[in-house]
Amino acid sequence: MFALNFHMTGSLLTIALAAVAATGAQAESTADKIARAKTAAPASITDHATFSDADGTILQQGTNQWVCFPGIPLMPGDKHPMCNDPVWMKWLAAVSAGADFSTDVPGISYMLAGDANVNNADPMATDPNDGGVWVMEGPHIMVLYPSRDLVAGLTRDPDAGGPYVMWDETPLWHVMVPVGERIAP
Repeated sequence: MFALNFHMTGSLLTIALAAVAATGAQAESTADKIARAKTAAPASITDHATFSDADGTILQQGTNQWVCFPGIPLMPGDKHPMCNDPVWMKWLAAVSAGADFSTDVPGISYMLAGDANVNNADPMATDPNDGGVWVMEGPHIMVLYPSRDLVAGLTRDPDAGGPYVMWDETPLWHVMVPVGERIAP
């Protein structure tokens, strides 16, 4: 436990420091969040992107159509940055709302700083020991397509090398395109 030192001067600072010590956490600055989000995509995208926190708070307004996050918005507390085009933003909104998603054009998302450890078949899985195929992809690009027919020839095996379809048997399916070495979980 911690003790509070109530002196007339500096009592608010003492209380604030004690609260931080008690929780063991400090709030991350907006600048730190933006800096992490910028690692998700090339500067040609991030130099003019909008930066948003996972809760939708705009950290910095941009001038292009890209939106970058300091962590995956669907995973509270996640710190794997991503930058999404408008199609991926619609996908995120649909997933968040539990709604159906469809598109007539491809969508692109960059995750050049890597990804969280996820089950390749089941987006709702939470136990890496469940017997499923889990992958913690390194730098990659994700692509949404208008039709599964367009990806029929791609493997569903993340260990086969090259692009693969993730979450194939779900409405959340997309193509993963690794562009660097995988991260060890």
